[in-house]
Amino acid sequence: MSAKRMMRHTLAAALTAVFASGALADGAKTSELGTITIIGEGDKLGSGLLQQEDSGRARSNVSRSSLEKERPTSNPYQVINMLPGVNAVSTDASGLFGGSLNLRGFNADQIGFTVNGMPVNDSGNFAVYPQEFLDNENLCQTFVTQGSTDTDAPHIGATGGNVGFSTCDPEDKSRVRVMQTYGSNRLSKTFARFDTGRVLGDAAKFYVSFSHAEADKWKGLGSARRDHVDAGFRLDLGSGSYLNGSLLWNNAVNHNFYTPSLKELQNDYFVDYATTFPGHLTPVKGTAQDESTVATKPQFYKLSQNPFRNLIASVNGVFKLSDKATLKVSPYFWYGFGTGGTQQQTLKESGAILANGAKSGKVDLNGDGDTLDTIIVANSSVTRTLRPGLTVSLNYQLDKHALNGGIWMERATHRQTGPAVPVNSDGTATDIWLQSPQITRPDGSLYQSRDWKTITTAVQPFFQDTMSFLDDKLSVTAGARYAHVKRDFNNYANEGSGAASMLDYQVSKSYNQFLPSLSARYFVTPAHQVFGSVVKNFRAPPNFAYTATNGNVAVVNGKVAVVNEVKPETSVNFELGYRYQSDLVNLSATLFRNNYKDRHLTWKDQLSNSYFINAGDGVNQGVELEAGTAPFHGVSAYVSYTHNDSKASSDLDTRAGTLPIKDKKFPMTPDNMFGLTLQYAQGPFYVRGKMKYTGKQQATLMNDESVPGYTTFDLDVGYQLPNTAFFKNPMVRASVTNLTSKRYWTPSSPGINAQKVGNFTGSTLYYLVGQPRAVSVTVSSDF
Repeated sequence: MSAKRMMRHTLAAALTAVFASGALADGAKTSELGTITIIGEGDKLGSGLLQQEDSGRARSNVSRSSLEKERPTSNPYQVINMLPGVNAVSTDASGLFGGSLNLRGFNADQIGFTVNGMPVNDSGNFAVYPQEFLDNENLCQTFVTQGSTDTDAPHIGATGGNVGFSTCDPEDKSRVRVMQTYGSNRLSKTFARFDTGRVLGDAAKFYVSFSHAEADKWKGLGSARRDHVDAGFRLDLGSGSYLNGSLLWNNAVNHNFYTPSLKELQNDYFVDYATTFPGHLTPVKGTAQDESTVATKPQFYKLSQNPFRNLIASVNGVFKLSDKATLKVSPYFWYGFGTGGTQQQTLKESGAILANGAKSGKVDLNGDGDTLDTIIVANSSVTRTLRPGLTVSLNYQLDKHALNGGIWMERATHRQTGPAVPVNSDGTATDIWLQSPQITRPDGSLYQSRDWKTITTAVQPFFQDTMSFLDDKLSVTAGARYAHVKRDFNNYANEGSGAASMLDYQVSKSYNQFLPSLSARYFVTPAHQVFGSVVKNFRAPPNFAYTATNGNVAVVNGKVAVVNEVKPETSVNFELGYRYQSDLVNLSATLFRNNYKDRHLTWKDQLSNSYFINAGDGVNQGVELEAGTAPFHGVSAYVSYTHNDSKASSDLDTRAGTLPIKDKKFPMTPDNMFGLTLQYAQGPFYVRGKMKYTGKQQATLMNDESVPGYTTFDLDVGYQLPNTAFFKNPMVRASVTNLTSKRYWTPSSPGINAQKVGNFTGSTLYYLVGQPRAVSVTVSSDF
């Protein structure tokens, strides 16, 4: 009821403000929202979820006309969920808390992500945090290449394709845009953007935007707070040369959602972290207080937070050297700092802290004058990343050959520590960033549950030749890239698990792969085309493969040695497809098969020891269909369908024996998915309905725990009001997510086996849980 009242009051306020501001301008049949129009937009095919393609690979797009109808707080996973092959789940409807993604059977850390051409996967473990990237209001284009990585893509960890996001250029005319969103669970977002328009003799234009968003969790206690700044520029240098760049700054703090086991969520769909802190035991000198006996599980919600800040800065310089040659130079820089996970941990005052090369240190943590106690502290992983990079390429048109060659280079410094700080009597950490005051060892050095430094150097030359034959009826693209990756991993003695963790050691590993690609497209008629491709992809082992916690290093004769080599993960993706493109209907059908080798996997034995290993080979194969219509009397439609038969090709060999997973389905890969979008847009009004069916999926490699299929429905409506003397392009929009409040869940990460199999003890799987119905209303205007 509060959401309904909020919607009514917001609509009333917006209408009152607009109509009270002065005389209304005459209504127009086509109303513009900046440079994007509600009716008559140029990218309206398939409600903005489809564009005409003529490449030799499967590729899907989301254009601005669709993006502007999304909830303004949506993260990138949510905006691509309707595309074929995409299985995206968000922790909440707002998008502020993140989520998970699977593409053709590959998880997000096996897919390459870029923002304005810059890689944004974590440089260490390739993880993706979609809520950190950018503001949806500034996003103009999104593309997905399912299964294959582009030849010039800056990735060393992508075996399952790539996803790219491009921000909007500054506007040609000076403009101020303001948007305000309210919604369920105290959702609020304020967004403001200023465009200078053309300045400096019409050669340059700039924009800067700021947003503040916040929302309460839909279950349990806690919230998300996010401040974000985007800025961009374009400078025309004449003769077709130009510079454009962007700077994206994000500072966010959010409480985590508890991921329950299947038993827990079936008992209580809304189970979450504890809402009360168990409290510290009264310190008594000479008496051992053990706070692990009173600590709650799930832990206290204020000790499960994810504070993080990051900067993404990039510049693209395009220089027209001649009518046939264009040079592109693209430097970038990434900075990230923060922590996450659950910080509520217990620490022993003796026998757990380093001293003299062993865990024999003694520290009085609660001030009672003894070192007999086990105390609740705040401890988790802290990461600081400095990541400069550069891509240089030259495009040259030589008769019927479009040549593109260049090199990508990057050097990432990844500092990962595990400090601890005291916990106050109310259950709050003294510093959520775990920086002050940090717990120290007897010699004054810092306690660390991990202490690693990784320098990753990537160098990747690439070359591609797109050849045109038969008056461009036939296009053939041959390309290759050579990936060279060097990881210099340093472990500094720390209190983490494993004997090697207490020693200083270094592991230096280089990985090299030649990655060819071949694709072709042929126009049978102007409306009908066929295409096909074969592409090899590559994923270097993550930096944590050689930590003391992953079973690949051991202490031999007093020194740390590598006892198990982790091979790179590779895949070869085959596609054969057909497209029909006309003024009214566009459709695409793709048969795909992805053979991958040496898949990376984290496995735990019966003693819960963790091992990062190569898990053998597998196959993803199936079909993807995509179709969209142009508006007919205001009605347009988009439909996508995916069938994926994803199976292991070999059993899983581990130190505990062999797990019989051959021919079993890979987890988090639904057999079938179906998406449908219907839109009616006429004059200043639009209404859009979305339906997504996600079929049954396995949660484990042994297929002994599964997730039932589910269907969700979303609704978006909007109305553009007439201009006034003060308000330009005023707009009111509303979004409803999970209209029927469907209850659904998906694994937070793939498991090995849930039931005991031979020497393999069954492990508990944990799940992300879908939010029930959520409503939001957005009011916007230009000035």
